[in-house]
Amino acid sequence: MATTCDVIVIGVGGMGSAACFELSRRGAGVVGLEQFPLAHSRGSSHGRTRIIRTAYYEHPDYVPLLRRAWERWYELEQLTGRHLLTGCPCLMVGPESGEVVTGVRAAAREHDLAVESLTAAEVNRRFPFRFPDDYAGVLEHAAGFLAVEDCVRAHADAARHFGADLRAEEAVRSWAARGDGVEVVTDRDTYHAARLVVTAGAWATQLLADLGVPLTVMRQVMTWFRTDSAAVRRDRFPIFLADVPGGAFYGLPAIDADGVKVARHYGAPELRDPTEMNWQTTPADFEPVDGFLRAYSTLPPFEPSRAEACLYTLTPDRHFVIDTHLHYPQVSVACGFSGHGFKFAPVVGEVLADLALTGRTPHPIGRFAARGR
Repeated sequence: MATTCDVIVIGVGGMGSAACFELSRRGAGVVGLEQFPLAHSRGSSHGRTRIIRTAYYEHPDYVPLLRRAWERWYELEQLTGRHLLTGCPCLMVGPESGEVVTGVRAAAREHDLAVESLTAAEVNRRFPFRFPDDYAGVLEHAAGFLAVEDCVRAHADAARHFGADLRAEEAVRSWAARGDGVEVVTDRDTYHAARLVVTAGAWATQLLADLGVPLTVMRQVMTWFRTDSAAVRRDRFPIFLADVPGGAFYGLPAIDADGVKVARHYGAPELRDPTEMNWQTTPADFEPVDGFLRAYSTLPPFEPSRAEACLYTLTPDRHFVIDTHLHYPQVSVACGFSGHGFKFAPVVGEVLADLALTGRTPHPIGRFAARGR
């Protein structure tokens, strides 16, 4: 016998858990379908920490959404009684005229954000780095990191509190528009609803093949390096993103015995879908980051401690897709976040609830439309 509800959400990761929470809080009857256990390590919302920042080099259009996201993360902390967001300055560094430095300055200028401009010499004096003289840094204090798995669990638990039915380890086989509603078939049941929200991460490559925006996936590896130095503590070591000839690298201070977290941002081959993903890590996965640290860090001896693979889901322009479906107005979609999306989860949840329940949102999401991409 088929299950009927108001809204079905496919994918209960970072964005899907937030959407389930926001929809159920507004009184909608929600079923959330997740093919893996909740807060799993086979997608994009894992690895202990995710960065949140405000002066967004990717484009100034993200800043209003970020301001709202900060508010909603704090609200979720209050609602659930969990510590989810830890403040930490963010250092963006690269060539003076490069994309990262000029982008941060442009976002700060347009939205009147407080940032501190640093020369390479000032960066190297204040932090354990050695960047070339023609580099520059921008330091922002409205930044920090999120406890990623705890954030997913907090949204999921809050959604359940408001009545959402979250069904983990239940894989979606297909979905289809049926009149003004939708039908979703899983490996266990068939569901009918008035509205559908698809937040399937890398599996959007399969479930949203007719989206109108081509999606690819990319294997990325998060790595941790152990050192005895106190220089990587949060009171001394910033979150950073460095734009160097070998690619963009980001890092976070040590918060446990595994040490500082550093990874390359993009730079790997683009794959068609998650079936091509290799989840196993090898010593070779440490090599790009090891090379970056040896070239640009002045940290004392460090050694690799652990590595964990994750999936990026990419659009050609690297901007998100948040929209109603091109052909089915009862279907709302959110995808292409990987690399920089998790921090937006609570505001994306709001937007998706708006689109599902009213067909429009007051949030500025024009840049993320599927149409015209």
